[in-house]
Amino acid sequence: MGKILVSACLAGVRCKYSGGHNLVPVIAELVRQGKAVPVCPESLGGLTIPRPPAEIKGGDGYDVLAGRARVMDKEGRDVTAAFIQGARAALARAREVGPEIIVLKERSPSCGSKLIYDGNFSGATRPGPGVTTALLREYGYKVISEEEFKGEGNPSP
Repeated sequence: MGKILVSACLAGVRCKYSGGHNLVPVIAELVRQGKAVPVCPESLGGLTIPRPPAEIKGGDGYDVLAGRARVMDKEGRDVTAAFIQGARAALARAREVGPEIIVLKERSPSCGSKLIYDGNFSGATRPGPGVTTALLREYGYKVISEEEFKGEGNPSP
């Protein structure tokens, strides 16, 4: 397998909105071995750690990029610009790395590949990609979730 780009939280970096991480040991090991490069679009977009959770309202990542939907935090602040800035920074990093595959955190408003939270902060999900995943896919990158990664012949944590 060639180099991969991964959500930093999956490698154990404490960059989640809550200040935590979503460690997947096999992904952390790939980073340690230099086979994977971590990236956190939300941090790259200038968002603080910790921060209020955010969800896409009115669509998915493609809709955000097209100006048809917004990313709002739980306190009612529009954080769309930070999510777009972070997605662009992640794209720049992907261009530097040239990854064979990108593994991002499912259900995240930035990184979700098949599912994102529905915008109501209820815990419910809806189909669709996050902002970063949408942008990366627009540029031809293969983006999957950590759940799919584990299913592609990679050991489960």
